[in-house]
Amino acid sequence: MAKADRLERLDSRREELEGEYRGALIAALRVTAGGRWGLFGHQKDKAAIARTAPTIAALTELADEIDAMRDTLGLEPFRLHRDFMAARGPAAADAVGEPKQALAWLDRMSAAA
Repeated sequence: MAKADRLERLDSRREELEGEYRGALIAALRVTAGGRWGLFGHQKDKAAIARTAPTIAALTELADEIDAMRDTLGLEPFRLHRDFMAARGPAAADAVGEPKQALAWLDRMSAAA
């Protein structure tokens, strides 16, 4: 019974952290949608990289903690973070800009909620 209780508490904490991650990502996406580049790392702008580094580090730290919990619970890795990190990096010259990409992410996340 103790193990079941511990796993239930762990799952509850995982859900809390996933909500925290989601909220932090939405806040960062709103800033980017407002015109502040850097979250998706499309450009090699050192100032933008430095400005967004704390946000990326905080999201990654949360995701690592979530993934550890998911592993203990026998769940798949945290897909939202994996998808977000896969969307980052240099983009083709004809790709949409970061503000438009952030708006698309916000739409996608609100549809999934």
